[in-house]
Amino acid sequence: MGNAFGWPHLLIILAVILLLFGAAKLPALAKSLGQSARVFKGEMKAMKDDDSKDAAKPDVAASEAADSSSTGSAGSSQAASSSGRDSTA
Repeated sequence: MGNAFGWPHLLIILAVILLLFGAAKLPALAKSLGQSARVFKGEMKAMKDDDSKDAAKPDVAASEAADSSSTGSAGSSQAASSSGRDSTA
């Protein structure tokens, strides 16, 4: 059970493909299959590159988010304290 497909199986599959598509269309089929594989490889590489770039960015984004949230909370506490002063005066 070590080998799922042997040479006889591959030859049968190739014969079925030859019967379905015909000998004239096989080169075009192989060319389009190769182009599709090349595009797929390129997209996978681009996704890996994007992931590696995104892995470096969260440190900067997290620090910016922390700065904006601390400024936002300080501003709201100042607004609450100033509104309290106005109501007592």
